[in-house]
Amino acid sequence: MKIGILSSGGDCPGINATIRGVGKTAIMHYGMEVIGIHSGFVGLLNKDIQSFDERTILGTSREKPFRKLLASGESEKPQVILQNYEELGLDCLVCIGGNGTQKTAGMLSELGLNVIGVPKTIDNDVWGTDITFGFDTAVNIATDAIDRLHSTASSHKRVMVVEVMGHHAGWIALYAGMAGGADVILLPELGYDMDKVNETILERAQRGKPYSIVVVAEGVSTPDKKRPSDYITRTIEAATGIESRDTVLGYIQRGGNPSPFDRNLATRLGGHATELIANRQFGRMVCMKGNEVDSIALSEVAGKLKLVTPDHDLIIQGERMGISFGK
Repeated sequence: MKIGILSSGGDCPGINATIRGVGKTAIMHYGMEVIGIHSGFVGLLNKDIQSFDERTILGTSREKPFRKLLASGESEKPQVILQNYEELGLDCLVCIGGNGTQKTAGMLSELGLNVIGVPKTIDNDVWGTDITFGFDTAVNIATDAIDRLHSTASSHKRVMVVEVMGHHAGWIALYAGMAGGADVILLPELGYDMDKVNETILERAQRGKPYSIVVVAEGVSTPDKKRPSDYITRTIEAATGIESRDTVLGYIQRGGNPSPFDRNLATRLGGHATELIANRQFGRMVCMKGNEVDSIALSEVAGKLKLVTPDHDLIIQGERMGISFGK
């Protein structure tokens, strides 16, 4: 069999381990031929490929082939992809990516391509899997930053507002905030009341703790439509009189070396993807169910997000410990 591998969407710790898991298993165990497709779906549109070896760097892009048409007079992008898939003699396409990529993979499967999806995102919001690789690394990085900010907050008697990634889902904010001992954690899914946030900070000051750590996901809404950390920092200082500063962690959460957990998770997912290909079980996304590697139909994944719910055990436990979620 001949398979192609591409990575689409944002960069994420663990992609290389996934490619290794797919590629080496395919070549060394199943005797398959593997080609790398550069720059996500752009590479499949342009036939920008190379035979797979240990030095292959695929790169990524945010190309969504079902969103727009090619230049006037040419075929639609999905049809170009289908044609190139056939001309390259591929037996399967492995798509590594987040929600948008898995949706595209499902649509390509409906067109007749043999497709396997591998979920990838630091946001941990892909439907159908308990965890995605990249999430553990991002939480480790964010937690380390929160740990470091505790000393600055306490020594200067400040409120430190830490903004972490998470447009729609607050998984990083929840897990890093809890692990890092935050006093307030704000998630897009729950909403928040600034009066409640300010009350928490003032109550801490009255108990002899004139500093607080506030962790906020970037997707939290604000009245002025600006960065949530900026709005929340200004509002806290104005309402409480306590000096407040914000820190935006940004892209450092998804760059650099993946954690050992993410490397092993990505390797397991990649290996299972190849097993599905060998068994000709196409149109599926590999996933984690508890501690077991499994798979789910791509048609079940598209258009859904895995979000934090108010009854999550970390939220319940956090509230019992006096942590405010802005409610």
